[in-house]
Amino acid sequence: MFDPFGDFTSRGYLRNTAREKDLEIIKITEHELFRAQLPTALDFLAHCKRIAYCDFLEVHRILFSALYPWAGKDRNTLLPDRSISKGKVYFCHPKDCQRAIEEGLSYAQNKKQMVERPGFIMGMFAYSHPFLDGNGRTMLLVHAELCFRANISIDWISTDKTAYLEALTREIEDPNAGLLDKYLHPFIGEKLQRKQWFKCISLLPGLDGVNTGLDSSAQYADPNVADNYLAFERRRDYKLAVENAIKLTKDSKD
Repeated sequence: MFDPFGDFTSRGYLRNTAREKDLEIIKITEHELFRAQLPTALDFLAHCKRIAYCDFLEVHRILFSALYPWAGKDRNTLLPDRSISKGKVYFCHPKDCQRAIEEGLSYAQNKKQMVERPGFIMGMFAYSHPFLDGNGRTMLLVHAELCFRANISIDWISTDKTAYLEALTREIEDPNAGLLDKYLHPFIGEKLQRKQWFKCISLLPGLDGVNTGLDSSAQYADPNVADNYLAFERRRDYKLAVENAIKLTKDSKD
């Protein structure tokens, strides 16, 4: 059971407003909230002159605040000393959540980069994993708006969930290989008007997270966790991650 707060028994899954413990009920509720709040979230993004990290957080708050009181707050605010991983895949240190998202956004502001590197940009969002839940849906909406501004769209309905999540996992593990770009390019088409998005996005099965099992959480102060995190970042061989991983890991051990 993913219980980073350590109070599942008394407060339910991720301190949800109903203190619900049944994950099936939680996931149904998440999906219904997502569908209900989708028009509001899309309208918010459409009015953002230049999408920033704070806007990323606001989309999450719009979508999930009725279920999670902490919606719109990132891991650095909620649990700055805990790692989040899925299987052998570590997401970035909480202190790097904003930087990773901003790295992806900086590429996305360049329309040519958005067309050529949609997978790399999505991968940076996924690697950031700023929220305890709801990351996939949030980054999908932001990514769709960025595609619109670059005069393209991605035919998500035609993608295969398993294949996409496998490519996303590999993208996080090796952001220099262009693996998710290669997967997404056949699905790139002409820009869709925003009014067409609701039907397309609301029908998607959950593209939420990386296809390697349930999230797990642990203290960076644990030497094994810190060492595993640093080893993963070194395998990623991406400057943004590696240059901070050594410092953050040392800080956690001190």
